[in-house]
Amino acid sequence: MTATLAPPVRIGRAAVGALGMLAVATGALESVVTPTLPLLQRELDMSPSEGALLSIVLLITGALITPVAGKFGDRYGGKRVLIRLMAVVCTGGLVSAMAPNLPVLLLGQVLQGAMVGALPLSFILVRKHLPAGEAKVAIGVVSGLFVGGGMAGTLSAGPVAEGLSRHWMFALPTFAVIGSTLLVNRLMPHDPPGRSDDAGVDWPGLVLLSGTLVTLMLVLAVAPDIGSQPLVLGFLIVVLAAFVAGWIAVERRAASPMVDLRMLARPAVWKSCVLTFVICLGTSVAVYLVPQLFDVPADAYGFGASATEIGFFLLPGAVAASLAGPISGIGARRFGSRAMVTTGVVIMVIALIALAAVHTEVWHLILGKAMIALANGLCVTAMVTNTATSVEHSDTGIATSLVLVTRVLGFAVGAQISAAILTAGTPSGSDVPAESAFVTGFVIAAAVTALSLLVTRTMSKGVKE
Repeated sequence: MTATLAPPVRIGRAAVGALGMLAVATGALESVVTPTLPLLQRELDMSPSEGALLSIVLLITGALITPVAGKFGDRYGGKRVLIRLMAVVCTGGLVSAMAPNLPVLLLGQVLQGAMVGALPLSFILVRKHLPAGEAKVAIGVVSGLFVGGGMAGTLSAGPVAEGLSRHWMFALPTFAVIGSTLLVNRLMPHDPPGRSDDAGVDWPGLVLLSGTLVTLMLVLAVAPDIGSQPLVLGFLIVVLAAFVAGWIAVERRAASPMVDLRMLARPAVWKSCVLTFVICLGTSVAVYLVPQLFDVPADAYGFGASATEIGFFLLPGAVAASLAGPISGIGARRFGSRAMVTTGVVIMVIALIALAAVHTEVWHLILGKAMIALANGLCVTAMVTNTATSVEHSDTGIATSLVLVTRVLGFAVGAQISAAILTAGTPSGSDVPAESAFVTGFVIAAAVTALSLLVTRTMSKGVKE
């Protein structure tokens, strides 16, 4: 006999405002590493590969946590899971703030990665407690505030790190997350749990996918030193192959797999995954290389920019990324998903080639990075929309989770390849990579991104009827 659940309590503006404050705080905490990565590399004596790992570890954790958080939110109630998730995030922020070295900072970032699951849980709460029309407005507000928080973090991280210390750069937004979480806990009513899912969570698949991603990062980090560590690299490749084989076997047999690999047989899904991987790889090259190029001393070929200046220089890219989603949505409705993806790919290839050819002025890098951020937003939004509308309603979550995993892989591989190129291009006894290393990275990214046009030609137009 199934118990009748009481209807959820309608929430007011104060509760939505608390969710918005939480979105601002988490967006700020998520974005502090990118503009200050060169500073962190110097203070913690990191190699380029270690810096690349630091820049993506939060994203990897988020990709693993998000589907589990969503399932738990539906099963046990969005508020209950959100508060517990934010407790993990706050712990991670405090660990990052107090970290004396890289391993502890990486642990803090791993814990902070749980914040990626907070936004979907906020949407669950809004949809349960508000009518459909008001829920759409509230979701838009929360999403916009998260983007705004990211911009605030990008701008403030440098001044805080240089004026106070790198520890306060993590501590201040963490305090804001703690305060806003307490507000959400006080103002947001509990939502009734949903129907229990007998299949449960695919824990073996989650563990094996985690091992696969971590081992892949280690392989890419060790690859530049293959001459001095061939046995280590060989061992890691064997371990990676074992993780991949085990994960595939488990996912094919799981009653409720974390990632249903059978979906890859569908053209709309595998094409979206391939395009997502390639485009995010190209994007991550720019995300990693541009701040490094800003940081190169002015007496070499760079600009010797401070962390504060780097954050200011990256702001136009953040603005372009925030505008890309709405633009892509409107364009996909009018011209189709394929047209938007093709446009985004062309813009990104042009921007990457331009950065390789001309990077002697600050505005060259600002404009190039903004174009790449815009292109990435156009492509990813259009592909997620195309994927979600190309499968049955019951398969939407499975299909989009595949796109999410390939997005993380693209960013991770691109960042590590960029770091490997800089490591290989750094002369012995010097801390400054050769200028040709940056050129090589941008050219490789442009070439790989251009190859995706072979796939976009075969996409359905995706024009909404």
